[in-house]
Amino acid sequence: MNIKPIKTEADYNTALKRIEALMDASPGTSRGDELDILVTLVEAYEEKHHPIEAPDPVEFIKSVMEFRELDQARFAKVLNSRSRASEILHRRRQLTLNQIRQITAAWQVPADPLIREYELGNQGKS
Repeated sequence: MNIKPIKTEADYNTALKRIEALMDASPGTSRGDELDILVTLVEAYEEKHHPIEAPDPVEFIKSVMEFRELDQARFAKVLNSRSRASEILHRRRQLTLNQIRQITAAWQVPADPLIREYELGNQGKS
């Protein structure tokens, strides 16, 4: 096992190729240990050099709706307001604490992605 730190994209790509070759390694073996170490190194490198930004609340809501095959009418039922659902999805109104509670209770999703700040109007993603 000759493991080195991942400092460059070339090192990163080499580590990914090695991980692919080790995917069938059994836990507790030297190949399994090498896989564990490489995965840890790759995760640390990705976190620093390829971070995945969390979606803003509107994008999070849209993702949940898409994943669960929900439409705007179903979202409106959660909020008890068709107009509020439309305003939120079109970035004309911020989520309120009460609406966040309604969404998390109805959809059993974490509140963290919903309490982030986001821009209204045409400035945000749509």
